[in-house]
Amino acid sequence: MIRKTTPADHDAIIELATATRLFEPSQTDELAQMLTDFHKAGSGTRDVWLTDDDDGDLVSVAYFAPERMTEGTWNLYLIAVHPGRQRQGRGKAMLDYVVDSLALHGERILLVETSGTEDFDYVREFYRNNGFTEESRIREFYAAGVDKIVYRMRLPRTKVG
Repeated sequence: MIRKTTPADHDAIIELATATRLFEPSQTDELAQMLTDFHKAGSGTRDVWLTDDDDGDLVSVAYFAPERMTEGTWNLYLIAVHPGRQRQGRGKAMLDYVVDSLALHGERILLVETSGTEDFDYVREFYRNNGFTEESRIREFYAAGVDKIVYRMRLPRTKVG
């Protein structure tokens, strides 16, 4: 069941992020701080955190937010599926939920950035297979030899009202 994240999800989200091995320890600490800040802000933010749980176990998480000073452009900062639940359609279900939610509100574009390293090949393939196209590459962005690749999706036009 995909739902809005609550403060009670905090530890499970950090455990999921650690289990994916996509984050360095310092990045996991930053993720924890982002979650804390989000819950402190309450309704004062347009950022969205979603979780998907199954029988009380956190299966996936997504975090997306509007790009400041743009009209209808959003960033998908995080989508992660527990390693034991990958390749079961949970990531696609979460991504579809994000896309549908944004399209429903008339948003225009969804961006996602990822690493250009070999160990992120499956991540880039996931985005390409789900309607994203490579928009740009910034060489050596994250570190020497580690490119940043930005993917873009034009959101469907399904605004309510």
